[in-house]
Formats: sequence, C-alpha cells, structure tokens
Amino acid sequence: MTPNTASVTVIGAGVAGLCTARALLDRGAQVTVIDRHAAPGPHACSWWAGGMLAPFCEGESAEEPVVRLGQEAADWWARRTGSVQRCGSLVISPARDRAELARFAKRTTGHSTVDQNAIAALEPDLAGRFTSGLYFAQEAHLSPRTALADLRAGLVADGCTFQIADARPEDHAARGLAIDCRGFAARDAIADLRGVKGEMLILSCPDVSLSRPIRLLHPRAPLYIVPRGDSIFMLGATMIEGRAGPHITARALLQLLSAAYALHPAFAEAEVIEVGVDSRPAFADNLPRIRRNGNLIRLNGLFRHGFLLAPAAARMVADLIFDNQMPEVMDETAA
Repeated sequence: MTPNTASVTVIGAGVAGLCTARALLDRGAQVTVIDRHAAPGPHACSWWAGGMLAPFCEGESAEEPVVRLGQEAADWWARRTGSVQRCGSLVISPARDRAELARFAKRTTGHSTVDQNAIAALEPDLAGRFTSGLYFAQEAHLSPRTALADLRAGLVADGCTFQIADARPEDHAARGLAIDCRGFAARDAIADLRGVKGEMLILSCPDVSLSRPIRLLHPRAPLYIVPRGDSIFMLGATMIEGRAGPHITARALLQLLSAAYALHPAFAEAEVIEVGVDSRPAFADNLPRIRRNGNLIRLNGLFRHGFLLAPAAARMVADLIFDNQMPEVMDETAA
C-alpha cells in the first residue's frame, strides 16, 4: 500500500480514533472517520479524561511500555493543540502517609524530592500544608476537551472526512481497510475486553490556584486533581471493575470530596459543576492491543492512558499499514 492510494476508514472518533486518523493522514492516506455523534462530547470516555501526560508517575502502577511510549505524548499533543501545559507533576502525601510517598518514589523515575519550601515555591496555595513530595519536572497536562476539538478541527482542515453513522467495522472492512477504534463499544466483537469504571468531579473553586496536576497519596484511595484554568479543577482517580452505571457511587463522591478538602480546606466551598462516570476499555494487563484480521485492524484497551498512549498506538497502526512493521503491542493470537 502506498501513501498515494491508501484509503482508510476509522470507526470511532474518541481519542484513539482521532489520533489514528491524524497518523494516517500524515502518511498521505485518504481518511474517513465514522462516529455515531457529530462531535466529541460526554458520550465519549475521552471527554472525562484527566488529561495528565504523566508517563513517569504512571510507572508507579503501570507496565514499562506505558512509561516509555507515554514519553511521546507531550510533544505530539503540543504540535496539535494549544492546551498543553509543561508544568510537571507534584506528588504529595499527608505526614501520616509518608510511607506511601517513599513507596511511590521507589517505583518511579524522573523525579526529584522536594521539601516544604520547594512545595511552596511550586504551589504557593499549598504553603505549609505538606512537608515533602516528589516533583516530576518533565511531565505535562492538557485540557482533554480542547485537545479533542483542536485535533478534530485540524483533521477537517487537512482533508479528513467525517460521517455520522452507527457503523459496523466488518462491513467497511469488506470494502477496504478499516480501523476499529470504538473503545468499550467494541466489546461485542472483542471477548476479552473489560470495562474499568471511572468516576470524576469537575469543581469551580476561585479560592484555590494550582499550576500543575497534584497527586495526593493515600493507602486506600490515591487521588489526583488537575487544574483546567479559570478556577476549574478536575478531580478523579477511582477505578472500579465493571461496566459504568449512569451515576457516581456514594463511596467515590465521599472519597473525591474528602481528598479535595485534605489538599486545601477552601475546596469545601467549591461548586460541583459536573459529575462524570465512564467505562474505560481495558485488557487483563491494562496494556493496549492492536489486532488484525484481513482488512480489519482493531486498536483498543487504552485503559486510563488514552491521551498518554494514543499517539504511540496510532503511530504503530500507521507503520503497520504503510511499512508492514509489526507493532510492539500487536496481538497475533486474537483476531
């Protein structure tokens, strides 16, 4: 297949589908993206993402490929959206949970230890509240909704076609090359795909100012808060096995709000402006898979690393199509 003749249909316009469309378009393909919705919105798992481009922090619990491949993400997104902020990540814990901070440090790389004065210099509103932490200076974050909109707009400007339809990937593969990027919606065709429930809050709190994502460690419920600008913060991190229901659980709501208050008491006066619940697609090891059956390629299982791993996964799909290069995350044992 050559760049001049490649015509590819991408099914699914979440972060995986849009990144894949971008990678294919950059290689010269004629790309059509099909989705049931006209634009990114609350129906998509990626709409509720934290937006942390934090590969080194993810090393605390994720497999090695997440750390290595995730290091591509910040530069990739910076080329395509104006929402990337390169302010690093700050990991802290209450004094009683200092052992969690030591454990986190042992399991990760790319950080420096910061004391109370350094924390205050990084985040003045946290001055005097935490005595030690870890600073991951190379990490970044973005606004997921802005990034999706910018990515889609760039695709349209460069000639990608978008269609609104409830498409079956197998039907399009019968007529040409098709990429299934439907996320958890593809569970009807991917038997080993599971859903990991995510619950998050979006808060408005003019009394707190933060410049970077903060991870607050706790032995039972480690949580994070991500600034979105204009006094808006995204708070999340709960992961519950099983398909997401339409409402947040009482446990998650209590944990999220308690964590915000523990970070800064002013969050007690914050307004909860959105509550999000989604089901993140994942395989047993929480690593993505690329599977091929003739003209049908499936990319799925980004778990909670959508914005972090989608650029690398999309690059692998393009290399498979144009160079016949076997992707690192290729799964040849399943169609």
